[in-house]
Amino acid sequence: MRLILVDDHPIVRTGVRALLTGQSDVEVVGEAGSGDEAVALARHLRPDVVLCDLRLGEGMDGIATTVALRGLPHPPAVLMLTTFDRDAEVVGAIEAGAVGYLLKDVEPATIVAAVRDAAAGRLVLTTELSRRLVTAMRAPRVRLTDRERDVLRLLDRGASNREIARELFVTEATVKTHLAHIFTKLGADSRSRVLAVARETGLLE
Repeated sequence: MRLILVDDHPIVRTGVRALLTGQSDVEVVGEAGSGDEAVALARHLRPDVVLCDLRLGEGMDGIATTVALRGLPHPPAVLMLTTFDRDAEVVGAIEAGAVGYLLKDVEPATIVAAVRDAAAGRLVLTTELSRRLVTAMRAPRVRLTDRERDVLRLLDRGASNREIARELFVTEATVKTHLAHIFTKLGADSRSRVLAVARETGLLE
């Protein structure tokens, strides 16, 4: 099978390449340090599997990269290999089209087996991540409007109601209304709790 490695840390790519190069049925045909580079390589090289990190520095993250890769004329199977394991990130990756999600602290043999499973079209998730994925996808999804997201981001920066109003060119009363809606949707009763819940649910990156 033909595989492309995508990680913004060269040392990680070197380690994973060394692991996979020892497998007779795996050929690492390319490496990318960004989402844009990964998509360009995949379009040209047509790999069977792309092993991709979730966080890729500037530009597209792993989820956006997955969407772009799955939209290619010859879409590869995308397997996430990352250190981030929040439920929102696991759900987001699977919804984007990834066939699996692995954490970087797994055994090397698990990565090799996962690559083979991904190439065969099988879902790759540990028992624990599978359980959490099902639970998260069954739970009601919190959906904020674009303006509520703007308010939340400014709130995360420590802005006051007056500063948020000035930044968004609205009145303070409007900001208070947006905050009331955000508090209700996230089931929080304070600014600190709102921000904590927003981070837990992936609304703040």
